[in-house]
Amino acid sequence: MAMIRISNVNKYFGNLHVLKGVSLEVNKGEIVSIIGPSGSGKSTLLRCLNQLEKIDSGVVEIEGLVVAAAGNVAERVTASPQEVRAAYRKTGMVFQNFNLFPHMTALGNVIEAPITVNKMDRAAAIEFGEKQLAKVGLLEKKDVYPSRLSGGQRQRVAIARALAMDPDIMLFDEPTSALDPELVGEVLEAIKNLAKEKMTMLVVTHEMSFARELSHRIVFMDEGQIIEDCPPKQFFERPSHPRIKSFLEKML
Repeated sequence: MAMIRISNVNKYFGNLHVLKGVSLEVNKGEIVSIIGPSGSGKSTLLRCLNQLEKIDSGVVEIEGLVVAAAGNVAERVTASPQEVRAAYRKTGMVFQNFNLFPHMTALGNVIEAPITVNKMDRAAAIEFGEKQLAKVGLLEKKDVYPSRLSGGQRQRVAIARALAMDPDIMLFDEPTSALDPELVGEVLEAIKNLAKEKMTMLVVTHEMSFARELSHRIVFMDEGQIIEDCPPKQFFERPSHPRIKSFLEKML
């Protein structure tokens, strides 16, 4: 089943055409890595998927529900606002820069949304939040404030916070780009553990070894378009497009 379906999506920032007719499907349990040069539209695609940016045309579906449509297909939106909100509550997103609440402990950050948004009982939220911190190896840091955590630890708290909403889909936007090199591994390990649980994931990343090891598919974007969508072995060993070959020569 397609957990995510993006159909002919276009996005403009003023006169800049950032996404040019992008179409993509991600099936249940798949890990799809999006890679490409800076400015190719990777992060914008994720932000459009999560409605942090409004699309100018095309259709976005989450678990079969049309959550956004614009242009000449706008009439396809039949979901109620309540259904759309429910769909997005099942979609977790982890950003480049953590975005933790500085006045809350690690556990406080994790349980805030389940209590506030999902109206979960506080005791149940604490128990569930502690399980999510344990998943990312940070249960012993539950009472520590973000200022006392390393960058890698803060990003793992951000992952636990997203997991606390019990999502079906996880979106990662360059989750290691703001980290010192020695901290990257601990965040990638947390994501690898989610892969073992068959979590559906769409990951914008520049970590080539991670993409090669864990992804079911690699999507390569350049200048607002998807120019390759294939298994990792094919992508890295038999790239079909000259632009991909030149990119890999610089990255590897």
